[in-house]
Amino acid sequence: MPPRTGLTLQSILQAATALADEHGLNEVTLTILAQKLGVRSPSLYNHVNGLPGLRREMALAGLHQLKDTLMRAAVGRSEDKAIREMSRAYLEFARAHPGLYEATLYTSDIDDTEINEIKNQTLELFIQVLTGFDLSDEALIHAIRGLRSVLHGFSSLERIGGFGLNVDIDQSFELIINTFLQGLHTVPSNHN
Repeated sequence: MPPRTGLTLQSILQAATALADEHGLNEVTLTILAQKLGVRSPSLYNHVNGLPGLRREMALAGLHQLKDTLMRAAVGRSEDKAIREMSRAYLEFARAHPGLYEATLYTSDIDDTEINEIKNQTLELFIQVLTGFDLSDEALIHAIRGLRSVLHGFSSLERIGGFGLNVDIDQSFELIINTFLQGLHTVPSNHN
């Protein structure tokens, strides 16, 4: 059966992303997606390998968008300024695309070469920025884990309404990033 005219992987991903961002990733099913696109569910199988295939494609699209967003934030900046801008960009991406962000956490197949490649490219970007802090190899790994925990933790808690107190959330985020950066400056340098 030939693919339906006008139905492409890109149009499917756009519709799936819109659904995920509005209702959450778990609410994206092939039946609901087909209804949104005005097609029958079997038509989607010409472009994606069922729901797992759709989630994988969403993960790839989200990871690419996140990496590109972080790269734009880092361009022309180094050390503290780069970390601040990348952190803000990360949070804004998670806010603008909560469902797509959730899809980036897709890890059902750890042997997925494409997903691992884009994750490694994003990791390399953080390594490049953090290299300016002259950390040992081990301290660099700790710093990357710490920053990822801060960014993902904050984004996830905000998404589920975990910050209920009447204090500005953006100020909290800035304080956390500044505290993280101050901590990085206390780590002994690679040459000590």
